Amino acid sequence: MILHGYFRSSAAWRVRIALNLKGLTTEPRYHHLRKGEQRSAEYVAINPQGLLPSLVLDDGVVLTQSLAICEYLDETYPEPPLLPADPVLRAKVRAFALAIACDIHPLQNLKVLQALQARGQTADDAQGWAREVIAAGFDALEALVAGSSYPFAFGEQPSLADIFLAPQMANARRFGVALRWPRLAEIDATCARLPAFADAHPDRQPDAE
Repeated sequence: MILHGYFRSSAAWRVRIALNLKGLTTEPRYHHLRKGEQRSAEYVAINPQGLLPSLVLDDGVVLTQSLAICEYLDETYPEPPLLPADPVLRAKVRAFALAIACDIHPLQNLKVLQALQARGQTADDAQGWAREVIAAGFDALEALVAGSSYPFAFGEQPSLADIFLAPQMANARRFGVALRWPRLAEIDATCARLPAFADAHPDRQPDAE
């Protein structure tokens, strides 16, 4: 399999964690987001959205969108599972992951911040917007896992919720968000101790700058 990504891409980071948890290796391809390499004609032919990541399977089929890729990996390589067996918990894990993938990350990603600045906002204004979006989202996420004694968000083992949380916590730090959510911080610290998470960190990627 070939994984198209970028070391700092949160979405690609999620897929790296999932691959590591499953014990799978891929051949990497790198596209520098700040240089706009993801918008090249060559890459758009692979992923018409011009977004990262994309996973090219051994038979040439291309999968896009990090959540869809992670669920494909879980269905194709079921051990260890990334979703709980209980249907209610499965729904809770998916809701948590979707809150990040759909409601937080898209509003603070590079494309949006660049668009804000192109419309006259200063860089500081754009950064402030990102901090506000993350803080509001984290308020909700903290409430979703408050009172839980699990080491991970929804259980004894990492799930899609944890896979999506770890990169978003790093985004919060990068934007200078004051991390006032103890349960999220606890879960993030637990994840960081696992090799599957640690090895997926942007600083450990060959294209890291």
